[in-house]
Amino acid sequence: MKNEQVKDFTRRITQCNKGGMIVIIYDIFFAYVKDAEDAFSNQQPEEFKKALRKAARCVDELIQSLNFKYSISKELYSLYVFVKNSLAKSMMRNGLDDLNNAKMIMQDLHDAFGEAAKQDSSQPLMRNTQQVYAGITYGRHDLTETYQVPEASRGFLA
Repeated sequence: MKNEQVKDFTRRITQCNKGGMIVIIYDIFFAYVKDAEDAFSNQQPEEFKKALRKAARCVDELIQSLNFKYSISKELYSLYVFVKNSLAKSMMRNGLDDLNNAKMIMQDLHDAFGEAAKQDSSQPLMRNTQQVYAGITYGRHDLTETYQVPEASRGFLA
Protein backbone atom coordinates (compact mmCIF):
# COMPACT_ATOMS: atom_id res chain seq x y z
CA MET A 1 0.00 0.00 0.00
CA LYS A 2 1.31 3.40 -0.94
CA ASN A 3 1.98 6.11 1.61
CA GLU A 4 -0.71 8.28 0.06
CA GLN A 5 -3.29 5.52 0.55
CA VAL A 6 -2.26 5.12 4.19
CA LYS A 7 -2.76 8.86 4.78
CA ASP A 8 -6.14 8.74 3.07
CA PHE A 9 -7.30 5.78 5.16
CA THR A 10 -6.03 7.47 8.32
CA ARG A 11 -7.95 10.65 7.49
CA ARG A 12 -11.11 8.68 6.71
CA ILE A 13 -10.84 6.74 9.98
CA THR A 14 -10.64 9.93 12.03
CA GLN A 15 -13.86 11.20 10.45
CA CYS A 16 -15.99 8.02 10.22
CA ASN A 17 -18.75 6.51 12.31
CA LYS A 18 -19.34 2.80 13.05
CA GLY A 19 -20.85 1.97 9.66
CA GLY A 20 -18.16 3.88 7.83
CA MET A 21 -15.44 2.03 9.71
CA ILE A 22 -16.57 -1.33 8.31
CA VAL A 23 -16.55 0.11 4.78
CA ILE A 24 -13.01 1.42 5.34
CA ILE A 25 -11.83 -2.03 6.44
CA TYR A 26 -13.24 -3.44 3.21
CA ASP A 27 -11.43 -0.71 1.24
CA ILE A 28 -8.16 -1.57 2.99
CA PHE A 29 -8.77 -5.23 2.10
CA PHE A 30 -9.14 -4.31 -1.57
CA ALA A 31 -5.98 -2.19 -1.46
CA TYR A 32 -4.03 -5.22 -0.19
CA VAL A 33 -5.64 -7.45 -2.82
CA LYS A 34 -4.50 -5.00 -5.50
CA ASP A 35 -0.99 -5.11 -4.02
CA ALA A 36 -1.13 -8.91 -4.19
CA GLU A 37 -2.27 -8.86 -7.81
CA ASP A 38 0.49 -6.41 -8.72
CA ALA A 39 3.10 -8.55 -6.97
CA PHE A 40 1.80 -11.66 -8.77
CA SER A 41 2.00 -9.97 -12.17
CA ASN A 42 5.53 -8.76 -11.37
CA GLN A 43 6.50 -12.29 -10.28
CA GLN A 44 7.30 -11.33 -6.69
CA PRO A 45 6.07 -14.33 -4.67
CA GLU A 46 7.16 -13.01 -1.27
CA GLU A 47 5.39 -9.68 -1.79
CA PHE A 48 2.35 -11.61 -3.04
CA LYS A 49 2.20 -13.65 0.15
CA LYS A 50 2.83 -10.60 2.33
CA ALA A 51 -0.08 -8.71 0.75
CA LEU A 52 -2.38 -11.73 1.13
CA ARG A 53 -1.49 -12.02 4.82
CA LYS A 54 -2.40 -8.36 5.31
CA ALA A 55 -5.69 -8.88 3.47
CA ALA A 56 -6.40 -11.86 5.75
CA ARG A 57 -5.83 -9.60 8.77
CA CYS A 58 -8.53 -7.28 7.43
CA VAL A 59 -10.89 -10.27 7.29
CA ASP A 60 -9.89 -11.13 10.87
CA GLU A 61 -10.85 -7.60 11.90
CA LEU A 62 -14.22 -7.98 10.19
CA ILE A 63 -14.78 -11.28 11.99
CA GLN A 64 -13.98 -9.67 15.33
CA SER A 65 -16.46 -6.88 14.65
CA LEU A 66 -19.39 -9.31 14.29
CA ASN A 67 -22.13 -9.12 16.88
CA PHE A 68 -23.56 -12.63 17.24
CA LYS A 69 -26.75 -11.34 18.87
CA TYR A 70 -27.95 -10.88 15.30
CA SER A 71 -28.62 -13.92 13.12
CA ILE A 72 -26.96 -12.42 10.05
CA SER A 73 -23.63 -12.52 11.87
CA LYS A 74 -23.55 -16.30 11.54
CA GLU A 75 -23.90 -16.08 7.75
CA LEU A 76 -21.29 -13.32 7.57
CA TYR A 77 -18.96 -15.41 9.72
CA SER A 78 -19.18 -18.35 7.32
CA LEU A 79 -18.53 -16.04 4.35
CA TYR A 80 -15.51 -14.51 6.07
CA VAL A 81 -14.12 -17.97 6.88
CA PHE A 82 -14.55 -18.94 3.22
CA VAL A 83 -12.72 -15.78 2.14
CA LYS A 84 -9.87 -16.49 4.56
CA ASN A 85 -9.61 -20.06 3.25
CA SER A 86 -9.59 -18.75 -0.32
CA LEU A 87 -6.76 -16.37 0.52
CA ALA A 88 -4.81 -19.23 2.08
CA LYS A 89 -5.39 -21.42 -0.99
CA SER A 90 -4.28 -18.60 -3.26
CA MET A 91 -1.13 -18.23 -1.20
CA MET A 92 -0.47 -21.97 -1.18
CA ARG A 93 -1.18 -22.48 -4.90
CA ASN A 94 0.51 -19.21 -5.87
CA GLY A 95 -2.37 -18.28 -8.15
CA LEU A 96 -5.20 -15.80 -8.57
CA ASP A 97 -8.23 -18.09 -9.04
CA ASP A 98 -9.07 -18.42 -5.35
CA LEU A 99 -8.23 -14.76 -4.80
CA ASN A 100 -10.74 -13.74 -7.46
CA ASN A 101 -13.45 -15.81 -5.74
CA ALA A 102 -12.70 -14.08 -2.43
CA LYS A 103 -12.68 -10.70 -4.12
CA MET A 104 -16.13 -11.25 -5.67
CA ILE A 105 -17.66 -12.16 -2.32
CA MET A 106 -16.03 -9.24 -0.55
CA GLN A 107 -17.14 -6.84 -3.30
CA ASP A 108 -20.78 -7.85 -2.82
CA LEU A 109 -20.46 -7.42 0.95
CA HIS A 110 -18.68 -4.08 0.49
CA ASP A 111 -21.55 -2.80 -1.65
CA ALA A 112 -24.12 -3.95 0.91
CA PHE A 113 -22.29 -2.39 3.84
CA GLY A 114 -21.74 0.79 1.81
CA GLU A 115 -25.50 1.16 1.40
CA ALA A 116 -26.06 0.44 5.09
CA ALA A 117 -23.38 2.97 6.08
CA LYS A 118 -25.20 5.70 4.15
CA GLN A 119 -28.14 5.24 6.53
CA ASP A 120 -25.97 5.30 9.66
CA SER A 121 -26.31 8.69 11.32
CA SER A 122 -24.35 7.89 14.48
CA GLN A 123 -21.62 10.11 15.85
CA PRO A 124 -18.02 9.75 14.62
CA LEU A 125 -15.98 7.16 16.50
CA MET A 126 -13.16 9.58 17.27
CA ARG A 127 -13.78 12.83 19.04
CA ASN A 128 -11.54 15.84 19.39
CA THR A 129 -9.98 15.38 15.93
CA GLN A 130 -9.22 17.90 13.24
CA GLN A 131 -12.04 18.78 10.90
CA VAL A 132 -11.13 18.21 7.23
CA TYR A 133 -12.51 20.39 4.46
CA ALA A 134 -11.74 19.41 0.87
CA GLY A 135 -12.21 21.63 -2.13
CA ILE A 136 -11.70 25.05 -0.60
CA THR A 137 -8.58 25.55 -2.69
CA TYR A 138 -7.04 23.59 -5.50
CA GLY A 139 -3.40 22.68 -6.01
CA ARG A 140 -1.69 22.53 -9.35
CA HIS A 141 -2.48 18.84 -9.88
CA ASP A 142 -4.86 17.88 -7.12
CA LEU A 143 -7.44 18.92 -4.58
CA THR A 144 -6.07 20.61 -1.48
CA GLU A 145 -7.42 19.61 1.91
CA THR A 146 -7.59 22.10 4.75
CA TYR A 147 -7.55 21.06 8.39
CA GLN A 148 -9.44 23.20 10.88
CA VAL A 149 -8.56 23.02 14.55
CA PRO A 150 -11.75 23.64 16.55
CA GLU A 151 -9.94 23.74 19.89
CA ALA A 152 -6.40 24.48 20.90
CA SER A 153 -6.11 21.16 22.73
CA ARG A 154 -6.39 17.89 20.77
CA GLY A 155 -5.94 14.34 21.99
CA PHE A 156 -6.80 12.73 25.28
CA LEU A 157 -8.09 14.81 28.12
CA ALA A 158 -7.12 13.70 31.61
